[in-house]
Amino acid sequence: MIVGLGNPFKKYNHTRHNVGIWYLEILSKFFNVSFKKSKKFSGYISKIFLLKKQIILFIPNIFMNLNGVSIFQISNFYNINLNEILIVHDELDLLPGILKFKYGYGSNGHKGLKSIIQIFQKKIFYKRLSIGIGRPQEKKNIANFVLSKPTFSEKKKILKSINKSIHLIFSVNIKNFKYITKI
Repeated sequence: MIVGLGNPFKKYNHTRHNVGIWYLEILSKFFNVSFKKSKKFSGYISKIFLLKKQIILFIPNIFMNLNGVSIFQISNFYNINLNEILIVHDELDLLPGILKFKYGYGSNGHKGLKSIIQIFQKKIFYKRLSIGIGRPQEKKNIANFVLSKPTFSEKKKILKSINKSIHLIFSVNIKNFKYITKI
C-alpha cells in the first residue's frame, strides 16, 4: 500500500503539508485510475496493478495528527503489515525539489508519522518517501509554514520532482536506490 499524508478540506489542498496527497494524485494519473471515497476507512482508495500485484493507494480523509487510525483500519482489513506500506509525506529538512526514499526510524517531529507510530506501536517505517518543502527561518512559525501554500517557484520544483520520481520508481527496482531525485 502507498499512503499519501495530508489534511482534509479544500483549504488545505494546496498547502505544503499536503504534498503526500499531491504525490498520490499524480501517481493515480500516471496509472490512469481514480480515487473513491470510503467511509469505512475514512479516506480515499484506489488500486493499481504492477508486476501482477495489486497496490492500494490510500489518502486518509482525517487530520494529519489522527491519520494513523484510518491507515491502521485499512491495513488490518487488507492484511497489510506496516513494512509493506510506503508512507509519502512532507519533509521540513529537505529543500523543495528534493525527494528522499529511505528506510527509517521515528517521526522526526512529523505529527502524521507520530500518529502512525502511536497506533501501530512501532517506531520503524521500513519505507518512507519524504518530499522536501523547506523550513521557515523561525522555528515558532513551523505550523503556519506547513499549512501555507508554497511559492510558485517552490511548487514548481516540488511537482517536477514528484513527476520525475514516479517515472524513476516505476521504471527501476525501488529497492536499489535511496535518493530518488534532486532538481
